[in-house]
Amino acid sequence: MQRQEEQLTGLAGNRSGLGTIGKSLPEHEHRSVSVHRQAIRDVLFPLLTPPRVERIPLMQAMGRGLAETIHAPTNLPPFTNSQMDGYAVRSRDTAGGQGGLRVAAPIPAGAVPAPLVGGTAAQIMTGALIPDGADAVVPVERAVPNHFPPPGLDRTVRLPEIAAGTYIRSAGSDIATGECALSAGTVLGPRQLGLLAALGITEVVVNQKLTVLLATTGDEVLEPGEKLALGKIYDANNTLLQSSMLQAGLNVIRAGIVKDEPGALSKLLRSHTAHVDLIVTSGGVSAGAYEPVRQAMIDHDVEFSHVAIQPGGPQGVGTFEGIPVLAFPGNPVSCFVSFEMFLRPLLSEMFASAHTSTLLPRPPFASPDVTPKKAPGFRRGVLSADGTIRLEGGEGSHLLGALARSNVLVHIPRGNFGTGQGIGSGGMAV
Repeated sequence: MQRQEEQLTGLAGNRSGLGTIGKSLPEHEHRSVSVHRQAIRDVLFPLLTPPRVERIPLMQAMGRGLAETIHAPTNLPPFTNSQMDGYAVRSRDTAGGQGGLRVAAPIPAGAVPAPLVGGTAAQIMTGALIPDGADAVVPVERAVPNHFPPPGLDRTVRLPEIAAGTYIRSAGSDIATGECALSAGTVLGPRQLGLLAALGITEVVVNQKLTVLLATTGDEVLEPGEKLALGKIYDANNTLLQSSMLQAGLNVIRAGIVKDEPGALSKLLRSHTAHVDLIVTSGGVSAGAYEPVRQAMIDHDVEFSHVAIQPGGPQGVGTFEGIPVLAFPGNPVSCFVSFEMFLRPLLSEMFASAHTSTLLPRPPFASPDVTPKKAPGFRRGVLSADGTIRLEGGEGSHLLGALARSNVLVHIPRGNFGTGQGIGSGGMAV
């Protein structure tokens, strides 16, 4: 997965330029996506040691990453059983086909049957234990008559010839005792939890959730529900990022909206450093006159640079009093692309987080498009059932309507200035 993402997003840029504190790099000195992702990987790496794990009940483990490999404590299935409703037989008793066999006592699921007597056929239900002596099951619909006789009647049944092992599920044929059931790092979903339950497991050891402090900056930003004055906008970033983080399995402390005052932001961050593992901010990282995040970090080990990506170019990464900091740009789509391109894949790679984005190789386009002129771009798109992608909306980083209608991000390479089919190098389902 990591190599595929590097191929998709290892975009051209200055691999040696790691940005500067409080200053913007010249426009031509863009950091590549792969270099910026590595910088984030480096600041997150200390969170891996020592390992922080916890043991929790199975039904609380949905979406969590396994901290240790689980080996099967028992066979699955635990005993040899019938794959069909039918007749358990000795295969040699069916040689030649259509010979009459006396119907033995039925074997319901959950019962321990008596050994099968030669020359008989025992009615058996799906999942029931195969009796000693039987080595095959004939489905009832292939028998004559093709239904089970009423209980208590002495009947015979004619059966076709059948090979040994037919319609029998052997003990351990799915997973044998001691085999690896799930590897460390597996994200637990319904299928994985169902497997563990089938193995009789009631608790699992998982990675502890990281706790993230989330803050949005901007004098122009209001909480949803407040009266919208002229020149003001409602905050989308906190909700967009918080929901993405919860989806990825993080605990989120939502600090709300911080005004464009570097001192206020610094005070807020300091008040939370003892309780969080990661700080994520949105806004205040570009080259404008009011950039509170950049200004608040001027005495801290945080690098600001312009990444070769559109939208989402202005970025910051480093530490604030020992806590990793990711500073995303303020436009909502830029925020979303930043999370999907940088934080989500690293959460999956390093911490086995839930809901990993899926890379799609060079999907065909349903309509032509214009590629970005300055930097490789990620456009919103709709992946249809026929496998084609239709680009949704324009390049603007404010187009939340187009983002809401999309289900993929489409990589549009730099350097193609015309229109035409198939210009995307790949997509990412989100």
